[in-house]
Amino acid sequence: MSETSQQPHSDEEIRDAWVDEPPRLDTTVTLAEYDSRWPVLFEHEAERIRTALGERVVLLEHVGSTSVPGLAAKPIIDILLEVPDSDDEDAYVPALEAAGYRLVIREPDWEKHRCFTGTDPKVNLHVHSPGNGQTERYLLFRDRMRTHPEELATYLAKKRTLAAKTWTYIQHYADAKSAVIDEIVGRARAARLEAAQYDEFSQAYAEHAAKSVTNALYDRPAIVELAGDVVGKRVLDAGCAAGHLSALLAGRGADVLGVDVSEGLISLARKEFGDLAKFEVADIAKPLSLEDGSIDVVTASFVLHYLEDFGPTLSEFHRVLRPGGQLVFSVHHPGEDWHWFERENYFETELLDDEFLLGSYRQAVQYYRRPLSRTFDAVRDAGFTVDRLVEPMAVAEADEADPRVVKGLRTKPRFLYFRCVAGKA
Repeated sequence: MSETSQQPHSDEEIRDAWVDEPPRLDTTVTLAEYDSRWPVLFEHEAERIRTALGERVVLLEHVGSTSVPGLAAKPIIDILLEVPDSDDEDAYVPALEAAGYRLVIREPDWEKHRCFTGTDPKVNLHVHSPGNGQTERYLLFRDRMRTHPEELATYLAKKRTLAAKTWTYIQHYADAKSAVIDEIVGRARAARLEAAQYDEFSQAYAEHAAKSVTNALYDRPAIVELAGDVVGKRVLDAGCAAGHLSALLAGRGADVLGVDVSEGLISLARKEFGDLAKFEVADIAKPLSLEDGSIDVVTASFVLHYLEDFGPTLSEFHRVLRPGGQLVFSVHHPGEDWHWFERENYFETELLDDEFLLGSYRQAVQYYRRPLSRTFDAVRDAGFTVDRLVEPMAVAEADEADPRVVKGLRTKPRFLYFRCVAGKA
């Protein structure tokens, strides 16, 4: 039994799952501060398991709180093991027992789960078959916690609160954490979708972005105009996609670094525009590997609305910009999203499901809508002053390209453009 997406366990269910009588806790939970030896202990145990099982190891991962640097935890190493069929106990249980592990939990009706314990060091070894519903959850949670300090802080605060309570069984404590874990895993899934949705159709999207009226004859001209004279300036093009805006800025004399979370799009950008600009895979929802004050201009075209909370990202842009540097970005117009999706409450921030149609190709995408005041608040709180707010018009050449699209861009509130100036750090 573990931190899972199962419903809370009753005492009877806990007793039924244990091979022998489950140990009672009847007290609070003791958490130890993070110990840098925990990953080393995992590696020792992993080698022990691989030696015992050989090719029967399908997957072996360090999971749980001891796998996350900086996170307090019960000093027990959680390990996730997949074997070809965890219901076939004869194929692996004797080998693990011979290696010093003891089978303590058997849950064949729940993801074919078995759990072993080890004593030196203390280990919980969770065994499943491939295709189970928990491996993804374990790894999404671990990786999200490793890369998002705010998630770690949220989870740690919840852990400390719950650890101070008295529990009959340790499983009750684990069950009580399920709600916050579910929330964190949900955000991790949304972030993964954000990256994957462009990797899956990167070629089609790159071809579309190269010539579509909205991108080529509306968005990019507006961003370039707001960016102004960029000759000799260091420009960070955040969410650069296939690199078309980066190439335009480089052609105007800028030293451009384009970053995007999609490996597929970055690969295309390097192939098409690698001689003009530098391109790297990077997630703008995370800290950037750039020095303070090293950038003159940040551009972010049609990217921030993919983030539920772009406050931390704006703060990171402010960090890397020199004082007086400019941030130029475009987002969906809040009035348009509220009207188009027929939402009752304009003032909510919510995730929207949409679809891109690129010729015959359809791709599901998700992004967030929010009221205009939330965007202004985030910009101000990050240390910027709004210099210009623009609702641009498509350039004249667009009339011949697609009159229908141009009419919509010129008569409806489709997108908003900000030019912001970075204050002193």
